[in-house]
Order: sequence, then structure tokens, then C-alpha cells
Amino acid sequence: MMNFSCPTDKKLFSAGRYPKSSPVKFRGDSGLEDGVSSNKPDGLIGGFYDSGNNIKFTFPTAYTITLLSWSVIEYHPKYADMNELDHVKDIIRWGTEYLLKIFVAPNATSDQTIIYSQVGSSSNDSNAQTNDNCWQRPEDMMYPRPISTCDARASDLAGEIVAALSASSLVFREDTNYSRELAKAAEKLFQQVTKLDPIEQGTYSSVDSCGGEARKFYNSSSYTDELIWAGTWLFFATGNTSYLSYATDAVRFQLAQSEEASIGRGIFNWNNKFSATAVLLTRLLYFHDTGYPYEYALGVSSNMTEILMCSYLIDQHYDRTPGGLILLRPDDGAPLQFAATASFLSKLYSDYLDLLGASYMSCIFANPGFSLEKLRSFSNSQLNYILGDNPLKMSYVVGYGNNFPTHVHHRAASIPWDGQFYSCAEGDRWLLSKASNPNILSGAMVAGPDMFDHFSDDREKPWFTEPSIASNAGLVAALVALNDYPGDTSDFNGKDLGIDKMSIFDRIPKASTAP
Repeated sequence: MMNFSCPTDKKLFSAGRYPKSSPVKFRGDSGLEDGVSSNKPDGLIGGFYDSGNNIKFTFPTAYTITLLSWSVIEYHPKYADMNELDHVKDIIRWGTEYLLKIFVAPNATSDQTIIYSQVGSSSNDSNAQTNDNCWQRPEDMMYPRPISTCDARASDLAGEIVAALSASSLVFREDTNYSRELAKAAEKLFQQVTKLDPIEQGTYSSVDSCGGEARKFYNSSSYTDELIWAGTWLFFATGNTSYLSYATDAVRFQLAQSEEASIGRGIFNWNNKFSATAVLLTRLLYFHDTGYPYEYALGVSSNMTEILMCSYLIDQHYDRTPGGLILLRPDDGAPLQFAATASFLSKLYSDYLDLLGASYMSCIFANPGFSLEKLRSFSNSQLNYILGDNPLKMSYVVGYGNNFPTHVHHRAASIPWDGQFYSCAEGDRWLLSKASNPNILSGAMVAGPDMFDHFSDDREKPWFTEPSIASNAGLVAALVALNDYPGDTSDFNGKDLGIDKMSIFDRIPKASTAP
């Protein structure tokens, strides 16, 4: 266990009208013309740049907001104890304000659903300035920023947006009007997507005009997991059991389960939500069992979650680096993002078991199973590795510890904030510089080492040094889950774990009946 305040200020990645109150002083207004037109005067201003680049991708943005919201729903007593609750809610609101802009429902002038999937170009066309061939602070951008547009057939993208708006509506439950606005927008988008014939549904990145450019960064493998994830969160946000029925439909659930094998079984990241959904449904089974007709999916979810947790603890299931970092996707690189969410899920599940009064979990791989302490030890080990308990004694969170990356692949951090305008050509000077970044990207987790614990602190090697909002969301969730909590959570029925056991069920009728 540890005492560690929430490190990541998403204002490091913020786009739009930059808040003057931000403690991050090497950022300013940017992207103020994004999507602006005569009929959409506020355009698509705001949101987050994905990583060290100047592109805004909706898919990982929505995932980031869902995951951060989930961590707040579970552990808001801990956030409050660290004086970070207002901070994290401010980050989530920054994201939800943008997500509300990128979805346009059918109206009097159009019967089409519009979803904006990307702002800015990733093209490497040598005849045009784009993000890929221009190393420039977002505040200095002057090149065109085209917009990618989708319709309701982008099922995965829509599903993640629904999940984000639904989960965040629970975060803002005390702001009744805003919470209702988020939930209503989520319901409206979910209706547009799910009314389509299944043969019309698909992944956003399979359509060139929608996710063609995003394909090389955030290619989506399936959409069923996002729709089940969306239905589950929408059920918690509204209490409407028709959404739970959708999420737990046996045919749909089995399809998502079979698809997960090709995506990466047991992984929770921007491309795979099925394991996380299983944890959520297991929570429902343990503390607010809805019974018939949902018992099939809830039972399968409980078994899946148990198998997942056991697999973290058995070396034969997942490889590890010599230093102990779990390799959930050894061929993909950037291993820390996967380790962070595994750390979060394992600590969260151990807290669920603790609330049930269990001291161990059964496991088909071992007899008699594993203690909660062993599961928590795994969770701690992965986070400790990220923070510096590794062969290189390198903290992969910028600004934490005495030895952390100083050549982070991030445009704004690598170019001096000196009041000077730097063109694309001038920006190459900073990209190629061997000097440390002039601006410290405090709290940003980089991609991480390779499978042998080797790491190169090189700005031109983003597979080592690039941070992203999606990976940092997993880091924050793991940090708050593992943070020591000295407070009294009796008001939340959460023992002394800093977890709110029951509030997630506030909108669910005591005796759920189909509407």
C-alpha cells in the first residue's frame, strides 16, 4: 500500500481555451478553430490531445473519461481524502463537455446521427503540413485540421461515448441537471446505435471517412464489447433494466466472449472492455443481485473475473519481464498501460471480496486458491514497478522519484515556452535535440520498457517515451485504488477500504422489473 496523490493533470493534454488557473504554465489556448463554422460556432473546441501529438481522437478520449469516472464512483472517499476529488471531477468535466459536442442526434434538418471521431490529420503527406510531419506546440499550429465524421454505424465509438456519458453522470450526481443531461445524451445515442440491424453495425476504424486515419493508432478489433459495456453503464446511470437486458443477452454476451480471444483475453484497455464489464457485472451479482433473467451473464462474469484474477498470479498464463512486469500483450509494446489496468482491476476485485468477508478466492488453476493478500501483492508489484521498483530503478512517471524520463515524446514539453513562435521547420530542432525537455510533464506515464526491462530515454523513440491520456487514466485508477486510506468509510458501507460499496446502485430500483 502507499500514500501517493493523484499525479496526472490532464491539462498537460488539454485543447481549447486553456484555464488560467492551471498550475501547468507551459500550455495555453490552442485549437480554437477546430470544427468552427457558421452553424456550429463553438465547433469542436476543447477535449484532449491524445498523447505527444496534436490530434484529438474521440475513441481513447471517451475510454479515458469512462475509466476515470469508474475510479471516482468506487473510490471517491480516497480522492476526497487526498484533496483530489474536485481536481479529478474537473478533468472528467473537461472531457464530457467535449463528448457532448461530438455527437449530433437526428433533428429537424437531418435524420442522420453524426459522430466526430478525429480532429487533425495524421497523414504524412510531404506536400502538406500535418501533425505527422510537423513537430510544433499545439499553441503554434496554423496548418489545416480536418475532421473525420461517422454515423450511427460506428458502433464501438458510439458505445464508448455512451459508457463515458453514463459513468460520468454518476460522478456528477449532486449536480442534478448536468447529470441528467449526460444520461439523456447517452440514452439518445444508444438508441440510435442499437436500433440498427446488426448487419449495419461495425467498427469505426473499418470505414475510411470515419476512422481511416485513426486506424494506425487506435484500430478497433470489434464493437460488441463496447455495446455491452455501454449497456451496463447505462443501466447503472438510469436504473432502466432494458439496458441490462441488452448487455446480458446470452447470444450477444457469448459473441463478445468469443471475440475477446482475438483481441487479447483478460486485457482492459481502449480496445477491449469485456473483462472490465465482467468485473462490473460481478459487482452487481455480489452486492445487488438482480436475479432472473440476468443470471446467465452475471454467473459467467463472476467465473471470468475469478479466472482473470487467478491468471494474474500464475506465471504460466502471462509472461513477465525479468524484473516482474506482467506482459499482457508482449508483441504490442507499451506494456505499462496494460499493467496499470491489471493493477486497478485486481485491487478493486480484492476490495469486493473483502467487503464480502472473504479472505481468499477459489481458483480452478490452484487448490485451495489464493489469498486476498497475494492478489493485492500482485497489484502493488505492478504499480511499484512503474514507480521505480525495477532493474533500472527508473520511475516511468515523469517527475516522480529521482530517476525518470527527461526526453518524453511530447511536443509541448520539448519546446521552450518562451513567448516565441516556432514553425514546423524550427520545431525539428527540438525534436532532434539531445537536451532534456525544457518543460517537465509531471505525472505523465510513458510507454515503458521492452520485454527485457530495457528502456531508451529518447524523444525519437515513442514506443518507449510517449505518454497518452488512455494509459494515464489506468495509472490514476491504479494509484487511487492502492492508496492508503486512514478515513472512516462507515457512511459508504465500505469498511476501511475507502470504497463506496452501494452508491453505484442508487438509481436501480430495489426490485428491478422490466419497464
